[in-house]
Amino acid sequence: MERNIKSLIPYSIGATDGMIGEVEEFYFDDETWKIRYLIVKTGDWLAERKVLISPDAIVKQPWKEGFFPVSLTKEQVRNSPDIDTEKPVSRLQETALYGHYQWESYWGSGFYGGGSLGVSMPFPSIDRDVLIEPDKDKTPDDNHLRSTERVTGYHIHATDGEVGHVNDFIIDDQTWQIKAIVVDTHNWFGGKKVVIPIAHVGKIEWNDNLVFLAISKAAIDQSQLFEEDKYAHEK
Repeated sequence: MERNIKSLIPYSIGATDGMIGEVEEFYFDDETWKIRYLIVKTGDWLAERKVLISPDAIVKQPWKEGFFPVSLTKEQVRNSPDIDTEKPVSRLQETALYGHYQWESYWGSGFYGGGSLGVSMPFPSIDRDVLIEPDKDKTPDDNHLRSTERVTGYHIHATDGEVGHVNDFIIDDQTWQIKAIVVDTHNWFGGKKVVIPIAHVGKIEWNDNLVFLAISKAAIDQSQLFEEDKYAHEK
């Protein structure tokens, strides 16, 4: 089922032995548009430290009452690598995180952070319809994770001019793939919000906070309206 990101904030995160905290935002892969982490603000039990949780840790069951159960213990979370979510997350930090939890890496390596040999993980299956034009200024060492919170507000340009800004994201709640962005057209088309499939994203200029679509203003005007009740999970 499809959900909008804003409806998942602040979902509570529950470990097998108690509550961990609440979801604050999400990190997505800027090449595949897949959610890689939930950024969770822990409670007083861990001094409100922020931790990264992979969607793979969420127990597969119907979501109820704004709650994500995860197959982790509080002790595992307490001892997880301390990663500053206010700074770019490096692959080295991700490797340590995946090694700690013994998660299978999404980037294709069969090795875990502790140096032990894990189960070989094939490269992720990529939906070519959701790939964007590569950032030509990007180097191999650049961070590949983007915050949904920070990308919200990026200016949107159609092929014939500016048309609004990013307001939200639509994801598949089974695969955690971002399927579309919600564009707030504010002054252009009476302030309505429309759903634009990721396939229409031509490129993104991350440094300038700009998203360029491969469709015209007229096409955006005729796009599907965003109806929040359709995507928000019933509490």
